[in-house]
Amino acid sequence: MTSVIEVDNLTKRYRETLALDDVSFTIEQNTICGLLGRNGAGKTTAMSILTAQNFATSGDVRVFGQSPYENAAVLSRLCFVRESQKYPEDALPLHAFRTARLFFPNWDQAFADQLMDEFQLPLKTRIKKLSRGQLSAVGVIIGLAARAEVTFFDEPYLGLDAVARQIFYDRLLEDYTEHPRTVILSSHLIDEVSNLIERVLVLDHGRVVMNEDTDAVRDRAATIVGDAAAVDAFTVGREVIHRESLGHVASVTVIGRLTDADRTQLAAAGLDVAPVSLQQLIVRISQNAAAAEASAPDEGALR
Repeated sequence: MTSVIEVDNLTKRYRETLALDDVSFTIEQNTICGLLGRNGAGKTTAMSILTAQNFATSGDVRVFGQSPYENAAVLSRLCFVRESQKYPEDALPLHAFRTARLFFPNWDQAFADQLMDEFQLPLKTRIKKLSRGQLSAVGVIIGLAARAEVTFFDEPYLGLDAVARQIFYDRLLEDYTEHPRTVILSSHLIDEVSNLIERVLVLDHGRVVMNEDTDAVRDRAATIVGDAAAVDAFTVGREVIHRESLGHVASVTVIGRLTDADRTQLAAAGLDVAPVSLQQLIVRISQNAAAAEASAPDEGALR
């Protein structure tokens, strides 16, 4: 498939803070990619650089094979819905939609009208008086109805209740099926979006700690539960990313697909196997990466 986003050795430093640390990845055309990670992991910084709203300290980014900076031919094909999106306070939501309609060549007004109705957006209320959820709905509607070739959603659900979030997920998936494009979705509600995303890209402390197809990730880990001695014996030589124990019972999460022979061995040892959700896996991998970084020797101290 064709890569529409290419990031090579991207680094971004804010004085003493290293927001992105030599990051490299590609995102293919017509893919819904989950850009996941904790607060401060570098997600918004990466999206801002890709949409030419921020500058890299070093490295290279390409969108449609070109640099996005001061490049109208590229930027007109992108839509970036930010968590902190700003609109003129005295404007009405309709003003924001009319402006978007002028900017995005693939804008679908009928779809926008449908979404306004479904989100129950008060169109005669000025933007400065909208609730957090209603303001998020404005951004979601623009991001969906724009049908840009590449759309970035940065925590688009803030303030939306469970019903409104499900409307967003349903309409995103339905419209993506009919009108394929590339969607980069940043979210902390990982389990909610796990059935949407086809690619998982996880940042932690400005570094890529996971970049895989979602289907490949689902069976990547398992949690083994039972007698602590038996659990420890089974996990010898395996990559353990989390361990909990209570008395003689242990629960250990290991990386690696379990074979039929593994499952036979587990059954014979009286051990239970529990699946690991995408959210659990990302949390454990991020915790493990943070622990490894904290325990690593200080390079400056070694010099």
